[in-house]
Amino acid sequence: MPGSVETPTLTSASFEDLVREILVRLGEDADREGLLRTPNRVHRAFEFLTKGYREDPEALLKKALFTVTYDEMVIVKDIEMFSLCEHHMLPFFGKVHVAYIPKGRVIGLSKLPRLVEIFSRRLQIQERLTTQIAETIQKAIEPQGVGVVIEARHLCMMMRGVEKQHSAAVTSSMLGCFRDEQETRTEFLSLIRNKTNGM
Repeated sequence: MPGSVETPTLTSASFEDLVREILVRLGEDADREGLLRTPNRVHRAFEFLTKGYREDPEALLKKALFTVTYDEMVIVKDIEMFSLCEHHMLPFFGKVHVAYIPKGRVIGLSKLPRLVEIFSRRLQIQERLTTQIAETIQKAIEPQGVGVVIEARHLCMMMRGVEKQHSAAVTSSMLGCFRDEQETRTEFLSLIRNKTNGM
């Protein structure tokens, strides 16, 4: 069909075989002592780094929803995040700040870092990661609003390309009252910038 995209056919080669081929194509001796177990190590590493594909974010949140009469801002900030950029498969890492204003239901606090983990353990771009976290929370509890900010450093910028060592990318997704009300958005941004002593 014109304009259709064919799905690539998976080869019968194992993950380890493919890594071994990469080593050879780079000019390495895949049989030397230091590289003999590298294909297996890379396979296990990528299984861990992409485990988010095998986890369901909506099911995670459904197990931790509670009915509560509370309508003030809930914030979990400085959630550590590690992911792989989908363009170069190099790491990017940083902090995620999540806030929402409930409307009858809240999410167990420990589940917000787990939600970040599920989406970050996939091949990602920072912009999509930001919106996925916000939209999943919005869908799960239909709060008055959700705000997500991610500050991250990208090794594809630091190690290659422009090679800028101290640059950081900041993305945000604001839904509901966080998008519509300047005061709510300002309060959120002010609170995540504030460093609490002793924390």
